[in-house]
Amino acid sequence: MRRYETFIIIDPDLSDEERSPIFEKVKDLIQQEECLLVMLNEWGARRLAYEIKKKSRGYYVRLDYCGTGKLVDEMERFFRIDDRVMKYMTVLLDKYADIELIKEEMAKAEIKEIEPDQNKSDIKQSAPDINNAETAEDETTKTMESE
Repeated sequence: MRRYETFIIIDPDLSDEERSPIFEKVKDLIQQEECLLVMLNEWGARRLAYEIKKKSRGYYVRLDYCGTGKLVDEMERFFRIDDRVMKYMTVLLDKYADIELIKEEMAKAEIKEIEPDQNKSDIKQSAPDINNAETAEDETTKTMESE
């Protein structure tokens, strides 16, 4: 399988509910072809370099996936037909993608996302109370001054 990256610019006037069917269709296409969606990254609404369909803004989405040429053809056919999609571009990232290695990387990335949240809560629980430490220092100082 090959690894691809597809950028999509969607009409920025659409609500989240109107955009989600596009993402669902892409996910369904990837599943039907028994391929792997590595990442669907929504960049949000941004200013376009030039007007597309009389709009100066667009909603950017980046897809990172492993698949075949057949999948890319089907996705691009869908983007051409759908009026909500203003522009798209697909780039070949890797001709010989190792799916098992990519799945391992995805699992490691998922673990790293979970760990910082756990570390923050652990730090809060194990951190000494600063106010109590200052109070103890003040009492020690007062005791030494009074002697």
